[in-house]
Amino acid sequence: MALYTAPTLSKSSDEGDLRISACIRRASLGQPWLEKTLWGLRDQEAGWIGAEVRNINGSYDLGPLQINSWWIPRIAALVGRAPVQVRHWLRFDPCFNAEAARWIFLSALRSNGNYWKAIGVYHSPTTWRQRRYRSSVAQHMRTRYGDAVFRP
Repeated sequence: MALYTAPTLSKSSDEGDLRISACIRRASLGQPWLEKTLWGLRDQEAGWIGAEVRNINGSYDLGPLQINSWWIPRIAALVGRAPVQVRHWLRFDPCFNAEAARWIFLSALRSNGNYWKAIGVYHSPTTWRQRRYRSSVAQHMRTRYGDAVFRP
């Protein structure tokens, strides 16, 4: 008898999409601007529950919001858990993944005080990669919410 059944690794499932959606809503803490931001990141990253995508540099992007494995030691220290457990949660727990994405983005926002810079930092510490990424996330947000997404 199995004690654990692994979640689906499918890139698209209605159940998985509903879980991710609920987790993004929860991670946004009732802040519409933060929910839109997390959706912009999610649409750009296009991950799924169980995702583990290898990068050229040997790191991995994990779960629905494709959290880079580089973050695992920092998140593990923050939550007081073993890195192997954090890696598993990032892959298979969409709410943990969305909350980690929120933490990464808000940490960058606190650090530099610029919304779009924080979007770029979510992706990379490299300026030219940040610019390209920001533009792509902005387009995903326009697609999902319309041009009014950027108006108060």
